Amino acid sequence: MTPARREPTINEQASDAPAANSVSAHKDFAAEALAELPAALPATNGGDAMGSELKTLRRMLETQLAQLAWNDLTRRAPVHVEILRELTEIGITPDLSDYILKQLPEKVEIGFARRFAIAGLSQYLTVTSDRWLENGGRVAFIGATGVGKTTTIAKLAVRWVLRHGPRDMALVGCDTVRIGAQDQIQSLGQLLGVPVYTPENFESLPTLLARLGERHRLILIDTPGSSLRDAQLASRLGVLSNCASQMETALVLAGSTQAGAIEETIKRFAPANPACCVLTKLDEAASLGGALSALIRARLPVSYVSEGQRVPEDLRPARALELVSAAVRLAKASGAAADEDLLRRRFGKTANAIT
Repeated sequence: MTPARREPTINEQASDAPAANSVSAHKDFAAEALAELPAALPATNGGDAMGSELKTLRRMLETQLAQLAWNDLTRRAPVHVEILRELTEIGITPDLSDYILKQLPEKVEIGFARRFAIAGLSQYLTVTSDRWLENGGRVAFIGATGVGKTTTIAKLAVRWVLRHGPRDMALVGCDTVRIGAQDQIQSLGQLLGVPVYTPENFESLPTLLARLGERHRLILIDTPGSSLRDAQLASRLGVLSNCASQMETALVLAGSTQAGAIEETIKRFAPANPACCVLTKLDEAASLGGALSALIRARLPVSYVSEGQRVPEDLRPARALELVSAAVRLAKASGAAADEDLLRRRFGKTANAIT
């Protein structure tokens, strides 16, 4: 005789339930408690004290909710968590890492996920072709002091002469601030056999360009280097903006600069409407992920990259996949690591939106 089937007790049902139910319950409780907290209290003495306590309680609940969400993500999607870790180690900013992870399918193996992340970064990072050396143009190189504007111009000028000869090219030396800057441009012009124009002051650049007309296929313009706090920077950027119909500007950025400084530089030089950038000093960079993140967020294409002082060898057209791969190599070489606490603080609040 077949024995009757015994229904499990409530305690047995609870013991068999997955841990996810407990995590979900804690998340729901924390979220409900957070929602019930008032945003602020009236500004009285008692209200100030109570408001301070409520702010502390709100921060505690937000931290708990983020931790629970992160723990849940770690359990649900370990591959996604590992990709977040690797992107963080490369130096990719949290918002861009979040965006890439949201495009990643739910159930994937780690190899595919890594290739997907690298391909995504390469797709978002725009580059230009070798268009100046192929088609010519008028380009003013702008940027902070010491990033390599004059050296970049020298490399491009030598490459043009090697490819097309000295005809149809000219140099313009507008840097009247740095001692010897115009002498450097003059020497370069004499060496290559190309004309060099040195306006009396920066404000006369539009007049000079109008006078040159279509005489030269390629005109490379050296501008004064500026600190981000330079009082003259705004007026110089205004002059460049007024020349927008006569030329384009290229922002020169040192890859060895910290990501925050690169972001600030991009913002400060934005009034000149740079069409692209040149990344220099990659051989001195300890990390590239932050710089690439800043360029992706600003939608600023990269034209050329430079990895040394040799003229003209250490300059080549930018390629997105090469730059992203270089960022990965630098992270591995430097031993960059992202621990669990850092990841939870960065991504806990957005963990629910991933997968």
